[in-house]
Amino acid sequence: MQNISLFRWIKLGVASLVFILWVIWVGNFWLLLLYPLLFDSYITKKIPWDFWKKTKDGKKPSAIIEWADALIFALFAVYMINIFLFQNYKIPTSSLEKSLLVGDHLFVSKVSYGPRMPNTPIAFPLVQNTFPIFNTKSYTSWPHWDYKRLKGFGKVKRDDIVVFNFPAGDTVPFRQTNPDYYNLMMEAGKAQLMQNKKLMPKQPFASNYERNHYIMNIGRQVIAADPSTFGEVLYRPVDRRDNYVKRCVALPGDLFEIRSNQIYINGEAVTNPEDIQHNYNIVTDGTTLNDRFYEKLSISKADQQGLAPNYYLPLSADKAEQVKAMPFIKSVTIEEEKPNGSGFQVFPFSSDYNWSRDNFGPLKMPQAGETVELNIKNIVLYERIITAYEGNQLQVKGEEIYINGELAKHYTFKMDYYFMLGDNRHKSADSRYWGFVPEDHIVGKPILVWLSLDTDKSFPANIRWNRFFKIVHN
Repeated sequence: MQNISLFRWIKLGVASLVFILWVIWVGNFWLLLLYPLLFDSYITKKIPWDFWKKTKDGKKPSAIIEWADALIFALFAVYMINIFLFQNYKIPTSSLEKSLLVGDHLFVSKVSYGPRMPNTPIAFPLVQNTFPIFNTKSYTSWPHWDYKRLKGFGKVKRDDIVVFNFPAGDTVPFRQTNPDYYNLMMEAGKAQLMQNKKLMPKQPFASNYERNHYIMNIGRQVIAADPSTFGEVLYRPVDRRDNYVKRCVALPGDLFEIRSNQIYINGEAVTNPEDIQHNYNIVTDGTTLNDRFYEKLSISKADQQGLAPNYYLPLSADKAEQVKAMPFIKSVTIEEEKPNGSGFQVFPFSSDYNWSRDNFGPLKMPQAGETVELNIKNIVLYERIITAYEGNQLQVKGEEIYINGELAKHYTFKMDYYFMLGDNRHKSADSRYWGFVPEDHIVGKPILVWLSLDTDKSFPANIRWNRFFKIVHN
């Protein structure tokens, strides 16, 4: 021990401080049992950590071994950074235009809301759930760890832009991931009933819950019977579900409502994000809108719809006024979807809730520790919370509700839940269609854009230089 250099002791001291702070942050002091391994790696060196690099004759290991050693270390470092600090995320759709653009590459901070311990700790870094080309899982299902979030710098706030795991992505037909499995089942079931009226039961449904499950069971059979179209139906744990990015518009405990495209929280109209967009019906005097028009208004090719004289385009309020002032424009009117009473327009897909995309709610956000009364009408709101998100067994017999085999008239939420919308309100698949986002699905907060590539242009014109290292503002 006397011959050990002072430098090695200093390195151990620094490593020990970092290790102890990390254990305190994680909150699991059993991890201190690993400290002897850290001590050995710096001081005693009894464990031959580099045994696999040693050769029989004691010579320097081959270049292949050295490269393998460097690659393994790099992958481990990336894996740890992705879990505890930040990860990269690329904006795939226009749902947050113009706040974030298609082709933006983001640094997503894990420490803003606190990093999660992984549900699937054995996984290949930089791959969310599927190896490209090989089309195989990038993670192992065992071991599986329960949800635990480490302390972060803050909590999700209203109007935060948030990256989260897609709640409806727990079950995925491998060949068709969009729309989600539950919407696919509903649409496939409705189509099958339209084609074959004999499948419709003679007795009327006792409730919307019974109706929905009947339709979805038919849809499930349609999907299972057509693997060439839909592929194998897979289950994905929370941390391996696809990443989505939206704006948090309602927090746990909030009463959320949309009236004619305007959001209300607890009965008060909120201030809309600066770059919020809605679809507008635009009528020209017969003039065809050209590339110069679309470029001036920054409308991507994916959002360009219509032929002269009728167009259907997403615009901010300022851009709508700008278009109205153009001499060849006859009218510009905002789109508003009215509830039609069918119960099939938006979540929770029940005629008991006559809501639409632009007229939604009021809906109370579930909050951890809050108890709600359950009945045959509101069970459609909470079914996925009770089963998919909080792990209970649910049965509905007539108008009686059973949770884990026991008659239940109330339910107490275990987690907080959020409501997420895209700023491009009429071009966004969001909580209006699949409901609440549980707290254990929250990944992190986008901090800055480190790269931005315009998918409508070719290199080098596709590089948006003005967006490099742009801070993401709420």
